[in-house]
Amino acid sequence: MNLLPFGSMPAHKTRRFVPATIDLGDWSQIAPLFDRLEVVAPSCATVGELERWLVDWSELSAALDEESSRRYIAMTCHTDNADAEKSFLQFVERIEPELKPRQFKLEKLLMAHPLRAKLPSPRYDVFLRDVQNHVELFREENVALETEEAKLTQQYQKLSGSLTVQFRGEEKTLVQMGKFLEEPDRALRQEVWELVAKRRLQERDKFEEQFDELLKLRERIAANAGFKNYRDYAFRRMGRFDYTAKHCLDFHEAVEREVMPAVREQQAQRRKQLGLDALKPWDMSVDPLNRPALKPFEKVEDMVARSQKIFDKLDAELGDGFQRMQDLKLLDLANRKGKAPGGYQSTLNESRVPFIFMNAVGQQRDVETILHEAGHAFHALATREEDLVAYRSAPIEFCEVASMSMELLGNEFIEEFYSAGDANRARRTHLEGIVGILGWIATVDAFQHWIYTNPGHSRADRAVAWNKLMDRFAGDVDWSGYEEARAHLWHRQLHIFIHPFYYIEYGIAQLGALQVWANSKRDKAGALRDYKTALALGGSRPLPELFAAAGCKFQFDAATIRPLMELARTELKKL
Repeated sequence: MNLLPFGSMPAHKTRRFVPATIDLGDWSQIAPLFDRLEVVAPSCATVGELERWLVDWSELSAALDEESSRRYIAMTCHTDNADAEKSFLQFVERIEPELKPRQFKLEKLLMAHPLRAKLPSPRYDVFLRDVQNHVELFREENVALETEEAKLTQQYQKLSGSLTVQFRGEEKTLVQMGKFLEEPDRALRQEVWELVAKRRLQERDKFEEQFDELLKLRERIAANAGFKNYRDYAFRRMGRFDYTAKHCLDFHEAVEREVMPAVREQQAQRRKQLGLDALKPWDMSVDPLNRPALKPFEKVEDMVARSQKIFDKLDAELGDGFQRMQDLKLLDLANRKGKAPGGYQSTLNESRVPFIFMNAVGQQRDVETILHEAGHAFHALATREEDLVAYRSAPIEFCEVASMSMELLGNEFIEEFYSAGDANRARRTHLEGIVGILGWIATVDAFQHWIYTNPGHSRADRAVAWNKLMDRFAGDVDWSGYEEARAHLWHRQLHIFIHPFYYIEYGIAQLGALQVWANSKRDKAGALRDYKTALALGGSRPLPELFAAAGCKFQFDAATIRPLMELARTELKKL
């Protein structure tokens, strides 16, 4: 049974090293390919031969990565399908544990090769830096622990994706309930919010148990690698060579000082416009003038067609890329029961094409999401001719510049979804969301810093730490009577469970995207040209150089944030 929206996809380039016919879910067929690479490496007598060996290794890695991606995509599209779950877990349990030590051995062979130092610079500088980092961090005893971690994160997705409520005689997913929070009827919003909050709290102990297990595993992984805490290990594992934990703490302080005043201004205006004494959690998504929720489309097909028009107007090459994705059925966009929450873009690394997954239900947020994930897809398409698979993706901090910039650049043509008045309303909603999300990013990131540098803490300690951060970064929202929901709000943030420390990237990237947008205000063609140039670099250059290519500074302190908040305030006044 094929559970994928797309069928078989040809490799972008004809395989030279991996057999045309092979079962990449069968380790007995994969192992001989690693054997061959291990034998050939020492015999590479010239730099050219070593480079050819790197391309063969990359070809194998890309094929295996695509196999993993296909199984992950099928599992997230159908979390309630036993075959999809079994296939995904089979790869996690049987292939990845075998794969990691063999990849590590190839990395060691490369680092020990006498010709390594003669590989051309700067072509291989970033690649060799990353390989050396992997070699230094790898521990055989962590392979089994990482397998357990992957299985636990899959269980979190399964639990999250299964949550539904009965509302007005119908079963609804929690994602589907979200659109009712945009309704002008305040009593309805409260009813919906309370129903969803209560449903999440029913699973509170399960979420906490899952996280306790993940925390123990991660602490063991870090200790095995010789680190005093998981935070320091995670920073090294994620290749954060260009910034430190201290830079993240500086970002938190900068958001508190430069962003939160703007957030409180927005909240005060919202409270006044709604005629309320205090804002409650169910008052944050409704239009502050109590207009009906924006309805950009009825059917997902309409969303796709209108998005296509936006990309066509923005840039012909980008428009062609999005059309190609439709032709190849590389989109699964509608929300349904049994589908994992959230949205993502996944690259099929051998076919060298992107796939977009999301949960559209007809909200303005869906328009923002399709523009965002399309930005990731354009990034993947821009690097199709790169033969080193490691360079076909960039560090997340810049990947998110690609996606967040596309939200802002695409918004220039959002009349494809709305009348002129509603288009400006959507732009305002989006820009207010950017300002507001920086506080949430700081909250999630600071929470993870606290979690992993406070070993032995209790669940109650976690709740206290989370509440203190909510006090600091959530602004002026009244949670009285709903303290339990507030203390466990982090359960909904999948990154905390699945991708530890992967969230500050959104804040760093948002500042980059705002700079791209600011540049486009001065020179649209030039800003888009720089954006596309930077995307085409993939991961071949360090982060500061990628940002510079896009016309941005790789800084996230108060001095960088201040003028961007001034720009946001200016544009909001126009809208």
